[in-house]
Amino acid sequence: MAAAKVFVFAPADPTEETHRRLEQAGCQLVLGKASWQTPKGNNEEEMCLLARDSDALVGTSIRSSPITRRIMESSDRLRIVAKYTIGVDDVDVEAATELGILVTHAPTESNWGGVAEGTIAMMLALLKRIRERDEHVKAGGWRAEELQGTYLGARQDGYPGITVGLVGLGRIGSRVAELLRPWRVRILAYDPYVPRDKFALLGVRSVDYHTLLRESDVVSFHVVLTKETRHMCGAAELALMKPTAILVNTSRGAVLDEAALVDALQRGVIAGAALDVFEDEPLPPESPLRKLGHKVLLSPHMVSSNVGSGLGPGIAWATESVLQALRGEVPDNVYNKEVIPRWRERFGGRSVLGAPAPQPAARA
Repeated sequence: MAAAKVFVFAPADPTEETHRRLEQAGCQLVLGKASWQTPKGNNEEEMCLLARDSDALVGTSIRSSPITRRIMESSDRLRIVAKYTIGVDDVDVEAATELGILVTHAPTESNWGGVAEGTIAMMLALLKRIRERDEHVKAGGWRAEELQGTYLGARQDGYPGITVGLVGLGRIGSRVAELLRPWRVRILAYDPYVPRDKFALLGVRSVDYHTLLRESDVVSFHVVLTKETRHMCGAAELALMKPTAILVNTSRGAVLDEAALVDALQRGVIAGAALDVFEDEPLPPESPLRKLGHKVLLSPHMVSSNVGSGLGPGIAWATESVLQALRGEVPDNVYNKEVIPRWRERFGGRSVLGAPAPQPAARA
């Protein structure tokens, strides 16, 4: 039996331990290029050549040439596209489903939990004016009226606290709600895809999207990027928000119409924004977002990156998913679950893994 071919389109394992694991299971590896992880260039043609006759594709986020239908069609043997990350917006999931291919992702707590914690940190930095106070003191100043922060929670003196609106109540949105509950803020959420009882369990009020925008002092986005969510927040939606409100986006840049956001911030339609993600990444040097001062808090798409976490758990999970798929088994982290019945008909129970590579003899 010919070795199963695995195309690692965006390698991210510096130890190469997972590469060795695949090879020891009898796989032939083809490695992509690090430069493909940047948004520059179009490498679809080269990727099609390297993906030819592959049984599996695996890797981290790839910006220059997403995993397109054409790339997947390079191999009629392809069983799985496995991501090291949570996001699959760089994979044509609809095409994969039509072609009978599994798409898996890696929603590790080290990743989504880090996003939730980072969201709270960005929110507090804006509301408590952390940057402004630091800069003021370093410049020789002391207390000033304009450095007053926002008190978040309800108080015994009758202050009702602020309202935080969560757009999306999946893993990240739910963790943000849990982290906010001790602060005694009012939490609204919009998510038509989660069960109604989840709102009650989290102490969150379910509202429609426009109500959330109108009533919230903080609007925080926690959605995946789809045709439905692309530019779900543009000029019309921003106009519904309070002029004192702030917006936080730690999901995907294209969820917001960035030009509309810049215009809203410049005209005072809303008070501020904290962004970890952008429509074009890395953020171009000429981006007007860089010139908005304290109205924006910018982060280089690494809110999930923390010491001891990062991609490591996701790399291991994706590697195991590839091995399961190559053995004819359905992994536990399939994103496009609707394809599973068809996939089982095509590949279920049929392994393409050859004999494991010989291991070095143990030494006494």
